Amino acid sequence: QVQLVESGGGLVQAGGSLRLSCVASGRAFIYVRMGWFRQAPGMEREFVAAISQSTAITYYADSVKGRFTISRDNAKNTVYLQMNSLKPEDTAVYYCAASNRIGTQVYDYNYWGQGTQVTVSA
Repeated sequence: QVQLVESGGGLVQAGGSLRLSCVASGRAFIYVRMGWFRQAPGMEREFVAAISQSTAITYYADSVKGRFTISRDNAKNTVYLQMNSLKPEDTAVYYCAASNRIGTQVYDYNYWGQGTQVTVSA
């Protein structure tokens, strides 16, 4: 079992930045692949970014590539999502997820956090 708690969401103007954090507990964090997803109202949950256990492998959705950076600190059991140059279309609830394998699909992930709201105003 893995428990995930996100933080760092909020309201920001377009062009601004936010950093999301997700603290994991339960299973040895170093063995867990981590991902970030987001879900806007009326939309399906979509992949944002993922990172392997060792940080050597990362994946990004095309819509965030070059603007968002995923990272992790295994000593702190924490994964981060640095979001720069935010756009109104980035507005969504952002979810942290954990998996036994790295992937870009919702079904690749076994454990989910409760989500944190990110709102980008024009």
